[in-house]
Amino acid sequence: MNKKYDRDFVAWSDEQAMLLEQQRWSELDLAHLVEEVRDLGNRHRDALESQLTRLLMHLLKWNYQPEKRSGSWESTIKEARKQIDRLIRKHPVLNVHLEIALAECYQDAREDASDETGLDIDTFPISCPYTIEQIKDRNFWGED
Repeated sequence: MNKKYDRDFVAWSDEQAMLLEQQRWSELDLAHLVEEVRDLGNRHRDALESQLTRLLMHLLKWNYQPEKRSGSWESTIKEARKQIDRLIRKHPVLNVHLEIALAECYQDAREDASDETGLDIDTFPISCPYTIEQIKDRNFWGED
């Protein structure tokens, strides 16, 4: 166990960066480095999933409570799309993750939409009614 990793993460990461720069391979804390590098990728996946869930929930609210549409909902939809687009531009592999995460994020969004609107969860389709292309399309609002 690396005590510095547990006691002072910033000091540990500074030390690991220095060791990498100096190519002092045998002194690296490889177990924790691997864990931290994996976590970096997961942070971006988590951010994508959060934005996707937020976008889907607001699209559902937009489509199933048209009488309550607001500028706030519109702004949230637009901003979530921008954030998804930005994440994918910076990290293209997330485009694949978007498809992988869609079903799970939709179920979360469906529950959230039910909670926020007071509508029964069965009001919303069991499967996501939107394609990836529609989700990413800034001109798509899901209306018939």
